[in-house]
Amino acid sequence: MGLTAGSTGICALSGDLSVEKKDPNDKVIAFAGNPNVGKSTVFNALTGLHQHTGNWPGKTVSTAQGSFRTNEFSYIPVDLPGTYSLLAHSQEEEVARNFICFGKADAAVVVCDATCLERSLNLALQVVEICEKTLVCVNLMDEAKRRGIKVDLKVLEENLGVPVVGTSAHDKRSLKKLTQRLDDLCSGRIETAPRRLHYTDPIEQAVEVVSETLDKRYGNDLPARWTALRIIDGDSSLIAEIRKFFGEDPLDHKEISDAVERAGNILAENGITSDRLKDQIVSCILGNAEEICVGSVSETDPERAFSAADKILTSRLFGYPIMLLMLMAVFWITIVGANYPSELLSTGLFWVGDRLSEFLNFIGSPEWLSGVIVDGAYRVLAWVVAVMLPPMAIFFPLFTLLEDLGYLPRIAYNLDKPFCKCNACGKQALTMCMGFGCNAAGIVGCRIIDSRRERLIAMLTNVFVPCNGRFPMMLTIISIFFVGGAVGIGGSLLSAAALTAVIVLGILTTFLISKLLSATLLKGEPSSFTLELPPFRKPQIGKILVRSLLDRTIFVLGRAVISAAPAGVIIWILANVTAGDNTLLNYVTNFFDPFGRFIGMDGAIITAFLLGLPANEIVIPIIVMTYAQQGSLAEAAPAQMLELFTQNGWTWVTAACVIIFTLMHFPCATSLLTIKKEAGGMKWAALAFAIPTICGITVCAVIANMARLLGM
Repeated sequence: MGLTAGSTGICALSGDLSVEKKDPNDKVIAFAGNPNVGKSTVFNALTGLHQHTGNWPGKTVSTAQGSFRTNEFSYIPVDLPGTYSLLAHSQEEEVARNFICFGKADAAVVVCDATCLERSLNLALQVVEICEKTLVCVNLMDEAKRRGIKVDLKVLEENLGVPVVGTSAHDKRSLKKLTQRLDDLCSGRIETAPRRLHYTDPIEQAVEVVSETLDKRYGNDLPARWTALRIIDGDSSLIAEIRKFFGEDPLDHKEISDAVERAGNILAENGITSDRLKDQIVSCILGNAEEICVGSVSETDPERAFSAADKILTSRLFGYPIMLLMLMAVFWITIVGANYPSELLSTGLFWVGDRLSEFLNFIGSPEWLSGVIVDGAYRVLAWVVAVMLPPMAIFFPLFTLLEDLGYLPRIAYNLDKPFCKCNACGKQALTMCMGFGCNAAGIVGCRIIDSRRERLIAMLTNVFVPCNGRFPMMLTIISIFFVGGAVGIGGSLLSAAALTAVIVLGILTTFLISKLLSATLLKGEPSSFTLELPPFRKPQIGKILVRSLLDRTIFVLGRAVISAAPAGVIIWILANVTAGDNTLLNYVTNFFDPFGRFIGMDGAIITAFLLGLPANEIVIPIIVMTYAQQGSLAEAAPAQMLELFTQNGWTWVTAACVIIFTLMHFPCATSLLTIKKEAGGMKWAALAFAIPTICGITVCAVIANMARLLGM
């Protein structure tokens, strides 16, 4: 039986969860699974797609759709968001639940992790109860074997009552059996007898009362038993989806509302309150999963589940030092690797700019037009590309490599406790790490946090870790003022160590501001979440390069370029339009100068930060341009910058304040717009602007005025 990847791309999912079919006979398959079980890897191997789509309609949650064909059927798989349950405590769970309940899929494939099958079966059992035509794919069988875990697929299939197949997603040959069993399932050659989740007697009685009335009203259009349980549990989001799907509220029907009331009385008579009901439902699902694993899963060496490497990487003694050394190593590789390409790009792009200027002069363009296009928009764009592209092209693959290896969950494990002490969510550790590449990406990543309160805290504090746009500026100041002209490996190591120290300060500030926000504006208790340590895996270099360079580097660079072009025009106008004896730029810098001096800087620096709102990369060149009284951005070597800065009154205090303010100031325009969209209001973007800026001003003012008092 052959397998052919589809090349149709990703079709849009409509608001009613329908799927675009090329042919009415196409089989729609829901792909569900926990995070990090290889679900998307299986999906990509089947379809040939290697990216995700935009958001689900009405949700800030991504999903994907593709196609593949076997000898028997043409399939349209829908890759649902990774989720641990269908009890819908988060948007991811709602999307997965809604599609499985109302998406009219012909079958479902639940991808499970062979290395921790019992946990994966929690989701599989819920899907099986809703969709009888379910295929359970036990993935990572090779990982399980290495860890001394044996899964008896035949016993597991008997216990579940649905077909089960074992796979290793990175090996396409192992997926052939999956497609064969899927064909058998969709053709009806396999008859399923799915295991029904069983609960305590009072819950079973209550479910039976409500499910009978639901079955009479909706028939096969609704999984009556599972829906009854969720209505009894008071799942308002599911009731809203039923109302949307059927055009009516089930509780508006007296027969159903009376049944729900009778079910509530049954539970009350047995002392089961609303909170106890939730606990008992979860407990029963876990118990069912445990029963199924008996006889089907065995471990030759349970101690191997927690590897020797994990004992070191997550220990109190070694965990944090290793994290810092790893961070420093990533920065050092980025610094060393980016210097030469940045210089080449800068030289080449500015040479192109000179030729473009000559061409405009040749065709007789007015001087102001050449200034706006070349000296304004193009030079700023050239600087942004030259400064951003090389470090991003190195940093993002390194970051993705750590992600692919499985080290990032270990970082989240180590930082979970500090974030919980701040009444924030441990998942914030992951979104904080995303912010190192791009704060906007880190803000979007906050979708993984279920609680809105904790999600807002993560968004508002993400800027305290510097993105790739701020690294070059911090490195420039560190290298010319604090490394003392050291060159070679010694100089780059000193720069990396100093940058790591600054970033540790940013992380500590993140903890502090998260604690203050959770005690004032966003009060609340930290929520619990499932934190898994996936096994270390051999990285897939090809996919790392594609995902990091195309999905991240080019995407982020594109947004920066779009923001930088209009900024270049504004900067050129301010630097070249005069009023009296001064340019508009000089008037602005003179206006901010008293305030700048108070916090250890000057008006030119403050103006540069404000004009750098679209892209932080242009702050240093704006400072150079202002001091040198040039009408456009120009290249400057470190030695030239040091001389220019010291001539304009810079000391180590000025340099320190610039570094601190680079770490703690308003996010870039892209990040602010992302916060507005993700948080759902301009007030959150305003807070995101104000909080770090106030912190930066306060710390810089303290440093500057303490230095003055001490005569430093």
